Amino acid sequence: MNRRPRIAFIASRFAPDLGGVARSASRTAQSLVAAGCDVDVFTLTRGVPPGQLVSLRSADEHGSLDGRLTVHRLGAFAHEDLTLQHAEMVLEWLADERAFDLVWGHYVDAAAFVAVLFAERRGLPSVVSARGNDIERLAYPPGDFARLRWTLERATRVLAVSAALAGKIRAIVDERVRGRVHETPNVVDSDVFLPGGPDPKRRARLGIPEGAVVLGFSGELRHKKGLPFLVRALAEVRATRPAHLLVIGEVRPREHEALSVALEADRSLRDAIAITGHLEDPHEVAAHLRLCDLVLVPSLWDGMPNALLEAMACARVVLTSDAGGMPEVVKHGETGFIVRRAELHRLGEAAIELLDLDAAARDRIGMAARAHVAGAHAPDREIASLQGLLESLGLRAGMA
Repeated sequence: MNRRPRIAFIASRFAPDLGGVARSASRTAQSLVAAGCDVDVFTLTRGVPPGQLVSLRSADEHGSLDGRLTVHRLGAFAHEDLTLQHAEMVLEWLADERAFDLVWGHYVDAAAFVAVLFAERRGLPSVVSARGNDIERLAYPPGDFARLRWTLERATRVLAVSAALAGKIRAIVDERVRGRVHETPNVVDSDVFLPGGPDPKRRARLGIPEGAVVLGFSGELRHKKGLPFLVRALAEVRATRPAHLLVIGEVRPREHEALSVALEADRSLRDAIAITGHLEDPHEVAAHLRLCDLVLVPSLWDGMPNALLEAMACARVVLTSDAGGMPEVVKHGETGFIVRRAELHRLGEAAIELLDLDAAARDRIGMAARAHVAGAHAPDREIASLQGLLESLGLRAGMA
């Protein structure tokens, strides 16, 4: 091959869509460009009229992608079957125009199924990237286990964001294809997510009183991210000292009622929660993380959350559950602290203990957390891993 490989990157969500899946999809697509590929992202959206395709060449924050990344957004129909059939038709047209060398499905849902089926029909290799909740959600009723297994087994390579997730995938697929499953942890830009002191003006704009400790949560708050445990922990901490919960992101729309119910038991908590709304700029996310005295990640199910790595890169003390790959990142008592999912009712108690640590101990743990993610989860490692993956598929990246 005397040209850069061209990848059809099919994602269920892509930035500026909300959530960790969209953010990881955006980062992975940009890393593929940095690894020497041209990438056409294809994603479905309700923000475009049904059946309409909007294509836009994109660039990273420094404008350095040089047109190597193009994002195609197809308006979704009301019914999934009609949407997916239409998506396949558009992908066929794109393939004739672009001459793809590889098809990538990011997040193992309908998007990954379409990616593998499309690759099979075109005689192309396929890669499926599993993020965590996708496997959990589809493996159990009412999820479509048959489609999940077919997608995983027919993909040329399956990437799992943690060792725990890779193990679950290997348990699902036939033993003959288990060797196709590889671990590819998330990464974080530690030049953006930096340690530092809190910005008093930013804190004041959020309505956080002087002297109150700040419990942080970053991402899209919903049940699987531990919403009820966060509210309970806030109440317990406030029983011992002034405290605020800072949600760096949004509450998922269908969870607003659940949050209202949780706050009904203690209405004083309503004024103790600040919600930033979606923050597109990662520097803004980092600045808000630096306001936090303690970052809570009490997920019931998860892969390897970007939010966790970002908080650790900012040298924040983190308190997480043992969901997914988080114990692979957080070494209890050294780079953070873990509460077992079966004991998340003790999240507030654990938070109080950590807030009682002296400043020197907190600083030591925060800097150890940063050192770990800056070394083990650096973007350069992801780019090198992607280049190795492409070579294993017979694709030589970086050609003119």
